[in-house]
Formats: sequence, C-alpha cells, structure tokens
Amino acid sequence: MTTTVLPATHPLNTDTASSWLVAAYRGERPAMTPVWFMRQAGRSLPEYRELRVGRRMLDACLNPELAAEITLQPVRRHGVDAAIFFSDIVVPLKLAGVPVEIEPGVGPVFPAPTDTPEAVDALIAGHPAAALEQALDPIRTAVRTTVAGLRLLQGARDPLIGFAGAPFTLAAYLVAGRPSKDHLAARAMIHRHPDAWARLLGWCADLSGRFLRAQVLAGASAVQLFDSWAGSLPAATYAAHVAPASAITFDAVRDLVDETGRRVPLVHFAVGAGELYGVLDLDVDCIGVDWRTPLDQAWSRMPSRPSVQGNLDPALLGAPWPVLRDAVDDVLRRGESAPGHVFNLGHGVPPGTDPEVLTRIVDHVHSR
Repeated sequence: MTTTVLPATHPLNTDTASSWLVAAYRGERPAMTPVWFMRQAGRSLPEYRELRVGRRMLDACLNPELAAEITLQPVRRHGVDAAIFFSDIVVPLKLAGVPVEIEPGVGPVFPAPTDTPEAVDALIAGHPAAALEQALDPIRTAVRTTVAGLRLLQGARDPLIGFAGAPFTLAAYLVAGRPSKDHLAARAMIHRHPDAWARLLGWCADLSGRFLRAQVLAGASAVQLFDSWAGSLPAATYAAHVAPASAITFDAVRDLVDETGRRVPLVHFAVGAGELYGVLDLDVDCIGVDWRTPLDQAWSRMPSRPSVQGNLDPALLGAPWPVLRDAVDDVLRRGESAPGHVFNLGHGVPPGTDPEVLTRIVDHVHSR
C-alpha cells in the first residue's frame, strides 16, 4: 500500500508520538497507563451544560470554536491523557446534505426511512459522498483549534482522537428513520435487500472514512470507529455484511503515517460485541471492549492480539469509592494480558455522573 507521510508540523511528528496514549495504542507499555473516557465531553460537566443552553446538538458540533472548547473541557477538569473530538455519529450525514435532526430524548430523526432499494438509490444519488469534502471545513477548523488548545493546556502531552460512527450504525439509523431498540429494520434489510444494503453500507463507509481522514490531516493523532449497534448482529452476519464496510472506513486513513513510517493508530469499538471480538479485528491497532466482557477474555478472542481499551462498567461510577477502586484495579490487572492497554469505560459517561469521581479515577490510574 502506498503511504502518505503526514506534514512535519503534524502532532505525531512533533510531540504526540511519545505520548502515553499513542504508545499504548501501538502495543507499548508507557510509564503510566493512559486513561480517557468515552463521552467525557458532555452532559456530566456543568460547564458543558452551560455552553449548550439554547444551542441544538448539531449546531454545537458544527461550530468550530464551540466544538473545540467542549473537546478541551474534560482535559482541563480531569487531567485525562487524550481528548476525543466532540461530534456526533450523524454529523457526516448532516454535512452531506441528508436532512436529520437530533430530537432531545429521542436521538437522530430523519424525514423518512431509507428501507427500500429505491430509497437507497435516491439517497446516494442525491447526496454523493464526494460532495462531503466541500463541507468539512468546520470540522478541519475545529480540529486545528483543539490541537492548538491542547498544546497550550498540557504542554503537548495529550493527543486528539478523531471520531466517526461505523457504517452499520449510520445505516441502522437511516433504515429505521430514527433510533430503534432492536434494529430489526436494518437486520431485516440485510437479508431482504442484500444488494441495496451493500450499496447503502458502502456509501456510509465512504462518508465515515472521509470524515476520519479530514480529522487526521487537520491534526488528530489517532482515530476511533464507534459502532453503537454491532452487538445486535450474529457474528456470521456481521462478518459477511458489515465488517467489509468498516474495513473500508479504516482504509481511508491506513495510508497516513508519521515521519518514522508508523501509521496513525486505529481503534475499533463496538457495543455488545461479546460474540464479535474475533471478527472486529480488522487490521487495527486497538480494540475497545465494552463492560460486558472481561478485558482478558475479550483479548483472548482477538486473532491479531492488538492493544485493548476499556472497560469499567459505567454503572460503577456511582458506587462507594472502595468498590469503585477495586473495580478499576481489576480492569488494570486484566489489561496486563494485552501488549498495550488504555483505561476507559466500557461505554460512555452517564449524564448524571459526578465529575469528581472521574477525576479521582484518573488520579488512581496514574498512581499505579
């Protein structure tokens, strides 16, 4: 594969390659286990809630200064070892011109389901993925602003992780037209209209790949592909009808390397993936593990034996400190089975979490 060397000014070429996070993603054991939290930027922080007053979610995501500020907030407060780009899974769809709104208490809502071959073809024809390139400037600006803020904030210690939703999660929203508890519409379409499904998923993969690439070229030092609904699928269905599209998304950034020739770290995270760890291993550097499967057991099912990320149960954030501390220590111990470990939750920070608890976890992980 032809490689593309990132500019000399890219953070991976100036400072973040030696960060604890990038080292752990690349299968090394830095001086301290790095820690960050999925959804660390968001509703658990009072400073975030203050910024969001009167602003709709997607408007906040597409305001570069606001998105950068929200991304930086948990780094200031908690002392985590990475920032995760503040965005939403459906932002690439919005930028591609697809009508979508995030309704409070509901989630992404579309005017109509994309659940027939005709609807798929109309969607793709009306919103070509290549057109996304012209709409990505707010994302590029937000990433550059965030990276500049990180350099001032932590002396260049913290990398920025790029973020995108996996093709299956995007497609599941589109096919149902809104969130679904069982994703039955998407699961049925895989078998009822397999060719249309493949076209839809390929289009989603192209969007997510372009979204990730723009973030890396603007300064992100790693990327995470987040698949909210993969766990609703049997392993055989996932391997045949979903995994190839996720691999295509990663292909959009596989060629990007630092000046030493090492690629940008790739992280794959899927919710409810207990039976999928053997097929999530799409030539990535790290696989995130949700709270349902102990880290060492999940890692033993991964063919390439990558680094792991996770996986404290978010429900434990409300437990008494001795209980929570023991659970954190258990995750750290199980993470020793893998070549590298990034401590995280097994899913996102719940909205009602006491921020002081997260800060205490960071301090404890760093003290080990």
